[in-house]
Amino acid sequence: MTASPGAWLRALRVNQWTKNLLIPVAWFFAVSDPTQSALARGWRPALLMLGMFGSFCLVSSAFYLFNDVRDREADRLHPVKRNRPVAAGLISPAVALQASVLCFLGGLVPSLIMFLRHVDRWPMIAVVFAYSTMQLGYSGGLKRVPYVDVVVIAVGFVLRAMAGTTVLGVRFSPWLFACAFSLALFLALCKRRHEKLVCEESRAALSGYRMPTLDMLVAASAMTTLAVYVAYTLVPETLARYRCGAHLAWTAIPVALGLVRYLFLTYSKADVGRPEKILLSDRWLWSVLALYGAVAAGVLLLWK
Repeated sequence: MTASPGAWLRALRVNQWTKNLLIPVAWFFAVSDPTQSALARGWRPALLMLGMFGSFCLVSSAFYLFNDVRDREADRLHPVKRNRPVAAGLISPAVALQASVLCFLGGLVPSLIMFLRHVDRWPMIAVVFAYSTMQLGYSGGLKRVPYVDVVVIAVGFVLRAMAGTTVLGVRFSPWLFACAFSLALFLALCKRRHEKLVCEESRAALSGYRMPTLDMLVAASAMTTLAVYVAYTLVPETLARYRCGAHLAWTAIPVALGLVRYLFLTYSKADVGRPEKILLSDRWLWSVLALYGAVAAGVLLLWK
């Protein structure tokens, strides 16, 4: 059968490539860091970052297709997932698996090329393989284990952040890795809470979740995210790296506003089962992101 381009775009989850925007975050912090800005300036670092972004997009799409084939029967029970091209019969399982293999191999090409040209940066290809191994484990059974599944998802975001640092060869504060983990855990828990309310039978792991526990973990992960970010802006390493000093802590205000907004959406029964849709469509979250960029740029430039 021949599927339309729109069906393939949905099957590849192009809208979820926004998760990989965490990769260039390392570039943003490196450019702002006087001790590392030379490593992030120019066209070569930009091309390296673009290549790593492309690798993660194709590898993630490969596993999206693989998961859709494996879960097509369960997806047909879900009010939203039943419209996925494989579950809806728009793309045959065999063709989807072939496309999955092609995407996976295509995703390895940019990282292999970068590795061959920059052998001293071998960790960048190690991160791609670690991400692929994690995705394989997730698809193979970890996604059916309650609470473990959301931890694996959060680790995936940490690997994305690591990918950005390894491709540029820059340092990245452990506090920011911890912040990426807790934020991803927060988003994943909110998603599971929504799925538990909407269609529990669509995912095997959901039967093992309990709503009071989910509510507690959602609140704890939100508070941890904010606390870790504030700690990052105030630790001696950060104060020594940026001339703005403790003024960087002002950027915690939009971070807190973003968390509060997402909590409001979660408990107002918005469709947080699709975080990428919320992040792309909610004007208040866009305003918070713009505010964060403005505050960060203002603080870093004012005390440059």
